[in-house]
Formats: sequence, structure tokens, C-alpha cells
Amino acid sequence: MIKKKNLRSRTLTLTQELVARVERVEPDPGPEPGTSEHTEAELTAMVEGLLQEHTPQDLWVFAYGSLIWSPEFEFVESRPAVASGWHRSFCLKLTRWRGTRETPALMLALDRGGSCNGLVYRLPAQDHFQQLMLLMVREIDANPPTNIPRWIYVKTGQDTIRALAFVAERHGGAYAGKLPLESVAYVLARAAGHWGSAAHYLFRTVSMLHQHGIEDRNLWRLQELVASEIEGLQGSATQTSEQELSTAPVSSP
Repeated sequence: MIKKKNLRSRTLTLTQELVARVERVEPDPGPEPGTSEHTEAELTAMVEGLLQEHTPQDLWVFAYGSLIWSPEFEFVESRPAVASGWHRSFCLKLTRWRGTRETPALMLALDRGGSCNGLVYRLPAQDHFQQLMLLMVREIDANPPTNIPRWIYVKTGQDTIRALAFVAERHGGAYAGKLPLESVAYVLARAAGHWGSAAHYLFRTVSMLHQHGIEDRNLWRLQELVASEIEGLQGSATQTSEQELSTAPVSSP
């Protein structure tokens, strides 16, 4: 049985007020040079390949990040689940959506090793093809892709089920690998794109994991570090303003 720890008594250090300090919307730069958006034919081929590999009676989707707080699809059931052999990691460089080419962000993905606590959603029984097409449009953001769909096994209660997950493409140009949490925090505190800030993405993810009683020690530590980075940005701006005022010429009345 998967046990939910009593984590709700803890309070996030990264607050909505702190996130608001760095929240902004940047112009959409479009696809990175050398990449493009997938065509409908390419997405169709991707879904057909998935269904040839595995034709589920029940279609389950494993959620570990934004799909937890914004699934954007209908589901008839959700359960806590553990994906062994995978862990959530900010391991993909992002120059669009929540970052720009000048100030890249990092995107959360499933990467090899460890284990990941999340949720699985069971989708309605009808029209699995169309449901998967909608997921591809949402989750596969570039060609060549930064993350790829894959059937994985997850444990929920006493059952082991096969679920669709989106995992890091380690051979892709956007793969950043394992980074120190301090380096990730520096990026997330500063990056934003036409979908908003990376700090907001982290806040929503950690808040929803917290609400579900799901523990991720790395993400909990990361939100503390990002909060500290944002506080430091505010302090630096205040110090700079004070220095500018102290060195400004004084005009005669």
C-alpha cells in the first residue's frame, strides 16, 4: 500500500507573493532554430506507434508535474502511484513557454533512476486514439522532441499497471542532465516566457504535491532555494537603488 505522509502541516517557503515578484510574460520567440512544431501527420504516426506497442483496455496516464495541477483532459479515476526506475527532474533546457533564448528555463521531466511518487489518471473508455492525440499536442512541444511518450509500469496500492508517461529524451539537444539544486534554483527564479514564470510552475507543482500528501524531498528543498533566490533578487535591486541614489548628483534648489 502506498502511504501518504502527513506533510500538510508544513508550509511552503515559496509563496504566491514571492512568485508575483518575478512573474511576467515575455513575447513568444517561436520554435528554436533547427526545430519545428510537429505536424498532425507526425503526431498521428506517434499515437499509432504507441497503440501498436500496447493496446490498453483501460488507458492510464502517469502525472508527475503540470498534469497533476492542470490535466486538461477528462478522467474517471485517479490514484496515487509510484514509478520505480524514474525520478522527476528539472533536466530539460527550455527556450520557449517559460523561458527565452536570452534567459532559458528548465522543464520538469521523468529521468532514469530512483523512483517517483505521482498520480495516475484513468481516462474514459471511448476513443483512446483521440485522447492520446490531445495529449501529444499538449506534451510534445518540439521536433525533434525534448520529451517522449513511453509506456511504463507504476504501482498503485496492490496493483501494478501500465501507464503512459512523458520522459526526458536523453539524446536530444535540450537534455541538461543532472544539475545541482542550487543551479536549478538560480534558473527558475529568473526565467519566464509567454506562459509565465518558471517559479510559478514550480510553485503550482509543489503546492499540488503538498495538497495530495506526496513527498518529493528534492522539490521541497528546491522551492526553499528558489524562495531564497527571489528574496536575494529583491535585496540586490534595493541595494542597487540605494547606491544609485547615494551617488546621484545633488542639484541646487
